Amino acid sequence: MQNDQDLSVGQLAARSGMSVSALHFYERQGLIRSRRTSGNQRRYDRSILRRVAVIRAAQRAGIPLATVATAFDALPQDGVPDQEDWQRLSGVWRQEIEQRIAQLEHLRDRLGGCIGCGCLSLASCGFVNPNDDAGRRGIPSTLLEP
Repeated sequence: MQNDQDLSVGQLAARSGMSVSALHFYERQGLIRSRRTSGNQRRYDRSILRRVAVIRAAQRAGIPLATVATAFDALPQDGVPDQEDWQRLSGVWRQEIEQRIAQLEHLRDRLGGCIGCGCLSLASCGFVNPNDDAGRRGIPSTLLEP
């Protein structure tokens, strides 16, 4: 059923700041849903604007779309994320972001030391991997990971 509050894909793109192709992609991924008019045109409920806003916020935070899809699975199919939903989602995503920040800080601190020696070679670096001992022991290239 169509109503006057429905948005065309162009209107949704303009209101959300997303490209039409991105919205079509999100729909193919099951992140958003549309209805079809009798002329087979997509129409989106205005509530989709909130879902798209959540998707954009998650993307800015580096949250993979698969993680967003899993989170959306916990929401009512035609529902809109409300403040409680957002708090729950952002709490889980906050933990992921905190872990990513810790990994990046660790990498920054270790990488800075390596660049500081000037050799720019992890294979022969006396600071991180003296004499390529890690390679001889079959250790993968994870020396800069926590």
